Amino acid sequence: MKQAEIIRPPLWGDKRFHTWNYEMRQQFGGKVFKVMLDAGFTCPNRDGTIAAGGCTFCSARGSGDFAGSRRDDLVTQFNKIRDLQHQKWPEAQYIGYFQAYTNTYAPVEELREYYEAILEQPGVVGLSIATRPDCLPDDVVDYLAELNERTYLWIEMGLQTIHERTSDLINRAHDTQCYLDAVAKLRARGIRVCAHIIYGLPQETHEMMLETGRAVARMDVQGIKIHLLHLMRKTPMVKQYEAGLLRFLEKDEYVSLVVDTLEFLPPEMIVHRLTGDAPRDLLIGPMWSLKKWEVLNAFDEELRRRDTWQGKKWPHGAQSPGSGFA
Repeated sequence: MKQAEIIRPPLWGDKRFHTWNYEMRQQFGGKVFKVMLDAGFTCPNRDGTIAAGGCTFCSARGSGDFAGSRRDDLVTQFNKIRDLQHQKWPEAQYIGYFQAYTNTYAPVEELREYYEAILEQPGVVGLSIATRPDCLPDDVVDYLAELNERTYLWIEMGLQTIHERTSDLINRAHDTQCYLDAVAKLRARGIRVCAHIIYGLPQETHEMMLETGRAVARMDVQGIKIHLLHLMRKTPMVKQYEAGLLRFLEKDEYVSLVVDTLEFLPPEMIVHRLTGDAPRDLLIGPMWSLKKWEVLNAFDEELRRRDTWQGKKWPHGAQSPGSGFA
């Protein structure tokens, strides 16, 4: 009998998944970090245009708790955050990350003023723009397509879940089809899309969460952010927690969910994030998430323990990327 062939895992640098850091080094030849910005936008899910109150998990700063202060102009914000991160990475280039609230929720002329101001800063190689799928009118997409020709551009959109029952519970205020339509609209212009999902949402089972992960694996998106649900003070979700609609995931449970998801993601999909952050003074739980490096190391350990990697189970019986999901 022939000796069994040894199957060696693919590696992205020293990782068993396609990390953002690896991709940036491939694209730009060195370290690139995101400079997180708050341009002063609001959200149609807060101001009554679509709904009120916002997503129940969203903080008062519109998920931009680590972005610059909106009391400062954008260039001042950029310089402060850049200089802070330079203490860790003195030799780096930058992507301006419009993070807080909905960053395409304004007239094109206003968006152009903000985006161009950051693109003019020395060392900036691209932009990452966080928005909602229902805030992409044609003229905005036309401008994004123009930007995409000139710089390295990502549009980040929060899907969170494919389950409409959960969407209602978290007051997402758009359905999953809206998300798919927005992806198709952006991809028709060649614009990169990063999908955000959250594990640990109210009343979701292990299988429901993985169904969302599998759906993203089959979408025509080029990146993914997997977030652990953080319950923060002064968010509407606190009432849901007090009503017993929410339980915190255990660390081992979350690590297992993430590694399960990595196995069926296509190898070319860039993993921007595997967990999230919350300010210590606002966090109600899960408290284990504050030990971020322990969590990140746990992903690597579980991948090695299983001898698995991103894409090992792709296509997992699914259709090819870009075909939506069944």
